[in-house]
Amino acid sequence: MTELPPTGRRERKKAATRQKIADTALRLFLERGYDAVGIRDVAAEADVAVTTLFSHFASKEALVFEQDQGFEQRLTRAVTDRAPGEPIVPALRHEVRALVRHCTADSAAPVWRMIEASPALREYEESMRLRHAESLATAIAADPGLSLSPTACRAIARFVVDAYALGREAAEPQAAVDEVFRMIEAAWEVTRGTAER
Repeated sequence: MTELPPTGRRERKKAATRQKIADTALRLFLERGYDAVGIRDVAAEADVAVTTLFSHFASKEALVFEQDQGFEQRLTRAVTDRAPGEPIVPALRHEVRALVRHCTADSAAPVWRMIEASPALREYEESMRLRHAESLATAIAADPGLSLSPTACRAIARFVVDAYALGREAAEPQAAVDEVFRMIEAAWEVTRGTAER
């Protein structure tokens, strides 16, 4: 479930500019500290106009979470693109395990320390997780083979997004994801049983 690279020349150029801005911002944030770097600093270092930066990123916080959209798409595609007859919860577990593996790599540690040290970034991450959960709930609710209430879809989606967050923070990330997913599986079975009555 990887994202396909942009195909047209214009799309490739836009993607390259976006990546250059994100890479520059992250490097500056890690070198100087998140609060010490302004949007103008990032734009100047990336050799783009401030308006160009804002055409790719809605806020300074979004520069840190540049893979936000890809993360959300991976979660929803775990539901919408799964094989016919494949259960939802194992598909989501597989995707969350992959996401956690990526985010717990040694190279990601400085970024997560920066996020933990910044109230603005922690708040942005929390709002991002809620948005991811809403998108995932919508994907689950749209599945024609299920008949779950909106509340059940939202609850399961939030549990899945929390499994990612708890796994990322745990001493043993994959074991933590598996532990949370055992609870999600139990909740899913109860929810499905209630919906079928």
